[in-house]
Order: sequence, then C-alpha cells, then structure tokens
Amino acid sequence: MTRAPSPSLTDRLLRRAPRVNLVRLHGMIAAGGRGRLSDATLAPLLERAFRQGRPAAVALSINSPGGSPVQSSLIAARIRRLADETRVPVHAFVEDLAASGGYWIAVAADEIVADRVSILGSIGVIAGGFGAPEALAKLGLERRIYTAGQNKSQLDPFRPENPEDVARLKRLLDQMHGAFIDHVRARRADKLDADADLFTGQFWLGEEAVSLGLADALGHPVPHLKAAYGQKVRIVPYGIRRPFLSRFGLSLAEDALMLAEERAHWARYGM
Repeated sequence: MTRAPSPSLTDRLLRRAPRVNLVRLHGMIAAGGRGRLSDATLAPLLERAFRQGRPAAVALSINSPGGSPVQSSLIAARIRRLADETRVPVHAFVEDLAASGGYWIAVAADEIVADRVSILGSIGVIAGGFGAPEALAKLGLERRIYTAGQNKSQLDPFRPENPEDVARLKRLLDQMHGAFIDHVRARRADKLDADADLFTGQFWLGEEAVSLGLADALGHPVPHLKAAYGQKVRIVPYGIRRPFLSRFGLSLAEDALMLAEERAHWARYGM
C-alpha cells in the first residue's frame, strides 16, 4: 500500500486560516501627547497592520470624539494609501463614537459597521477659546503686545474681539469643513441619502446612520469578520504602546490637562 505524501509547508500555508489585523484607534486626535491619535504615532502601527502576516483584511476599531482636522486627514490618507498599495480591504467598526475627526478616519475604510447605539457623524469643524479683557481691567492689568505684521496678534484672548479676525477664522473653518465634506462625498457618494442634510455637524445613532448612508451595517467585529472571512479567521490586535514611565503616572500634571481637554470633547456627545 502506497502511503500518501505528507503535505508540504507551502500546502499548509495555503490552507492557513485567513488573518485580519485589527487596529485599535481609541481617543482624541491631536499631534503630540501620549495616548493621542496622530499620523506620527500611528504610521508604524498602520504599516505593520497592512503588511505583517499577509492579512486578508485590516479592521479599524474606532472610538474617538475627533480633534485635529489635519491629523484626521493625514491618518485617513495614510490608511487609503496603504490599502491601495497592498490591495487589502479595510473594515471600520465603531464602538461608542466615531464623530468629527473620528468619522473622517472611519470614512477611509471600505465598509463602516456600527452598533445600534454608536454615535456617528458630526461632519463639521469647531474652534474655541476664551476672552478676558474685562477681567484684566478689573485687576488693573494692561495688555502689552508688539508685532510686525498687522494680523500677528489676531484673536488675542486678552483684547476685545475684532470682527475682522472672527470673519477670517470663519473663512478658514469653512475651508476645512469643505475638505471634510469632499472626503465624505468622495468615499461614500453613491451611499449617502441625497435628500438629507448630513453636513451641519449633527450626529446620529448607528441605526439611523445606516439608513442615511453614513454607515453600511450594524454589527460587531468578531461575528462580522467571521461571516466575511470564515469561522476560523484569525483576528490579530494592534494598538499604541504607552511609554514605560507613563504607566506609573510620572507625568501627572500633563496627564491631567490632557484628560480635561479630552473629556470636553467627549462631553459634546453626552459621554
């Protein structure tokens, strides 16, 4: 009786269960700062996720209230470039929130999946600050500032608001908003509800977001990926590693400021 040859290494590799690399994108989007999502911090992580282990797909686990429009745009552009270079499909899974810049990143995926009560949208741009000229006057303090260039001190919080400065800022915000809208339309043009006004900064829960075309389906990562790639799919997690010293709370003042800023972003969505 002839014994069947044992399968070669190549045969075993070809029969290997498909792999999906799952990238965790949780937190505020901003340049610099530990735990923040930025193009610089995510670049090596995304490079590995798209190239390690010959993945059948890359999944993004998104939970973000947004933040910097520039960093959001850079991260989304990097995801698309890597997806096109490697020909690897991208699935975005929304947890609590993919709003503002978080949604900007989600739109870079080929598919957006959310929970029924996830929050999506907030397609808009916001800028804020404070003004304290009257408080300075009551304290007997005088603001002194010297510039070369008439617009160098625009939006100075210690001086009365200048209508020309405000108008200039609003023009910049409108341009950023336009870039955000262009990105959403370019990625989801044939899916968006043409009769709905989706670009006012409003946000929606997952079920309505699907009906409006802002998301594709309701679901969760594991069952959705198993349905797409088979019950034996291997889901490999990727995440940002915190610096060793920060795990022991050795930058408490900086961490407290970052936390306060981030909480303000989450609070806009009732979280």
